Amino acid sequence: MSCGHAVTPDSLTLWCRSQLQKGIYQFKCPAITEGVKQCNKPWSYQEVRRLADLSVDEMQEFEDRIAHLAAAQSWEIQPCPQCNTSVERKDVSNLCVRCPVRSADQKETHQFCWQCLKPWKGPGPRSDRCDNDGCVDEYLQLPQTCGTVSLPAVTGASRCPAVRACPTCGVKVEHSRQNCKNVACRRCHVAFCFVCLKLKSGCIQTSSPYETCPGGAAPRQTSVPAWKGK
Repeated sequence: MSCGHAVTPDSLTLWCRSQLQKGIYQFKCPAITEGVKQCNKPWSYQEVRRLADLSVDEMQEFEDRIAHLAAAQSWEIQPCPQCNTSVERKDVSNLCVRCPVRSADQKETHQFCWQCLKPWKGPGPRSDRCDNDGCVDEYLQLPQTCGTVSLPAVTGASRCPAVRACPTCGVKVEHSRQNCKNVACRRCHVAFCFVCLKLKSGCIQTSSPYETCPGGAAPRQTSVPAWKGK
């Protein structure tokens, strides 16, 4: 292995499968060094796939399980449009993403656009779009073009954009049109006011959850924050 420790293909396959069954998808060397200390050097999936000599069925099994576990912890995961391998975006401000599996198989760098899922075109890194036709930020487009709604339970709350981008992580949020004006983001779990877009903790300093904000409804958003993860 890259850390210098030896392991047979069968043992590597069995150990990695046991880790996946425990909900662990980031592999680290379990070898004991210096008597009691564990090596803990990371093993990439590409290294495991190659040295474990996985069959096609085993690769599918491992990749499906890794994708499922990773998706539960991060929303910055998408399948590569060429090989369908789940790829995690490390830099959320960069739309130009490299697929390590496709790049290893083709022996050349394969990059695709996180936004339009087409092969990357143009200079990078970029955070807005690539140079492919039709590459648009749907997260930003919808809050800018959606209709408006009123919140019946909130006095004076009318003509709010029907879709908001969470001010913390950027995910699209809609109001149920029931109860108060505050909503909780399903991704980052931060509560914010659907009307003024301030965090709930700030909005309640100036108005009740059931009355409109002093400054009225915030205008349609022209930018969406990048999700920084947990």
